[in-house]
Amino acid sequence: MRKGRNIPKRWLLIALVASLSGCYPDESLNIPEKDNDVTLTELDEYIEEHFTEEYDMAIRYRYVDRYVATGERVTPPRLEVVRPMLDFIEKYWIDPYLEVSNGEVFFRGHVPPEIIFLGGFIYNPDGTVTLGSADAGSRITFTNVNAIDPEDMNWRELQLQTVYHEFAHSVHQRYKLPASFETITTAGYTSAGSWYNLTNDEALIRGFVSPYATSSPNEDFAETVAFYLFDPEFDAHFITLEEDCGTAECEAQNTGKEFIAEKLAAITGHYKKVTGIDLTELRNVIQSKL
Repeated sequence: MRKGRNIPKRWLLIALVASLSGCYPDESLNIPEKDNDVTLTELDEYIEEHFTEEYDMAIRYRYVDRYVATGERVTPPRLEVVRPMLDFIEKYWIDPYLEVSNGEVFFRGHVPPEIIFLGGFIYNPDGTVTLGSADAGSRITFTNVNAIDPEDMNWRELQLQTVYHEFAHSVHQRYKLPASFETITTAGYTSAGSWYNLTNDEALIRGFVSPYATSSPNEDFAETVAFYLFDPEFDAHFITLEEDCGTAECEAQNTGKEFIAEKLAAITGHYKKVTGIDLTELRNVIQSKL
């Protein structure tokens, strides 16, 4: 799950902390329906042919109350954004896997059976906002679909972070984490519920690509995969060391980058071993589409 207190303003963040005053979007909630006795539309037929029959993947765009937890507040997606969102995930998530060695085999064998579209973010009772979530490899939830704009870098990269992050969870859930991954930055992980007190720079010094990555080894794994795939400047931001450091902070950031490089090497080796996918090849395909 990817959780934050506000919408990230830069691609670098997978989740940011800010205050919420308790206000929610103006859009009113639909009355929950139960996914039965619904007449199939042309859109439903398209989904059935291109996603359900092809990948055994159900696309849920009608709001159903079982898709969110008790007390959470959501806005349903508008009908006109569903097809563009389908095109988006096909171009930037499905197609890249189909284009790399062993990618199609892996994708078809690990794709979650349910994809959920929600119109806005998920507003939680504790005042946080959930930006996207996965449920043990069985479901990926996209939020803020009503704001779809593939040309908007912030919106686009939020969605890519969501899907790459959540799909990466299927790897460690099925094949465990890389050997010794959890020991690389053991001291850097935060206590439960405190990751959002860190800044990006503080996370980097600890050896993490984002504050949220410090919340657990599993989230660290998924965040590192996601950032590696979507960020065109990943090496510059997280790997390349600053030369001639003149400050303690610079030296500390270099140490953090060395930790991230060690994690990335462990992750790419693990992916190749357990999935047959060259993660760098997958990244190159994604970057060519961006």
